[in-house]
Amino acid sequence: MANSNGEKFKTMIGGQALIEGIMMRGPKLDAIVVRGKDGLRVETSERKIHPQKSVLSWPLIRGAVNFFDAQVTGVKALMRSADLSPEEYQEEPSKLDKWLEEKLGNEKFQKAIVGIAVALGLGMSILLFFLLPMVIGSFFDGLIHNNLARNLVEGLVRIIIFVGYMLLVSRMAEMKRVFAYHGAEHKTIRCYEAGLELTVENVSKQTRMHPRCGTSFLLVVMILSILVFSVASSVLLAFVPNMEAVCGPVLYKVLMILFKLLLLPVVVAISYEINRLVGRHDNAFTRALTAPGMWFQNFTTNEPDEGMMEVAITALKAVLPEEEGTDRW
Repeated sequence: MANSNGEKFKTMIGGQALIEGIMMRGPKLDAIVVRGKDGLRVETSERKIHPQKSVLSWPLIRGAVNFFDAQVTGVKALMRSADLSPEEYQEEPSKLDKWLEEKLGNEKFQKAIVGIAVALGLGMSILLFFLLPMVIGSFFDGLIHNNLARNLVEGLVRIIIFVGYMLLVSRMAEMKRVFAYHGAEHKTIRCYEAGLELTVENVSKQTRMHPRCGTSFLLVVMILSILVFSVASSVLLAFVPNMEAVCGPVLYKVLMILFKLLLLPVVVAISYEINRLVGRHDNAFTRALTAPGMWFQNFTTNEPDEGMMEVAITALKAVLPEEEGTDRW
């Protein structure tokens, strides 16, 4: 029986928009599909899945582990799509790239580039969406003395920066096609969850919004960080009430920033569990939780053309399990 969204079941399959393509991640396989000059190019690989009884699969721990794994896999897929995409989307390797590949060899070079890209991506995200809001929030310390109010101001600044950044990115010409592929990924998964045949006609009728979207997940991280940082810092100050007086205002601020950065894996882990919850259930409570993220997808997804939907359909079919229903949440 279908729910209010027309879904007959919920799948764990998810994806990511690439350069002129899409990556889909199934229960056992990952697939990269890119549209080249000679048609669709498809590559599949087996997923490295942690055993269900492993510590890495425990609630809260699995959130941080899966988030980091998704970053590494996403960067690899993005780099591979750049290799497979038409020449007009490819960039000439720099002198540094050529030198590193010559010194390290192709395999080590690829691993090094992925590692650097993940580190830079996470570093820039932390700098832009966490450190910068903390610094801006500190300007209000003289006016706001309540810890909860401080964290609320800091959180609002964080959300404004994140939303503003995504709005600016969405206006970039080269990103409009990527966001259209993002829309194709969502629409195809929606079609599959509705139990419809995977055709362009059926996919085109689906909404491009999906509750398990990665950008929605990041928005949840931003919002949840307000609550986690407020509670954790209040507990800390309850145990060390004179912390600011003992350390001095500068050192106190530095220590609080470091304390909040250490809490980031906790925020990510809780956000992941919320994402699993909304991925498994459809009711008034879960729809309320996903409402901000669903609205936000108006800016991070665009309506795809038929060719993009063909790419998404091919990618999804490539990762479907042999036994029907084993990809159910």
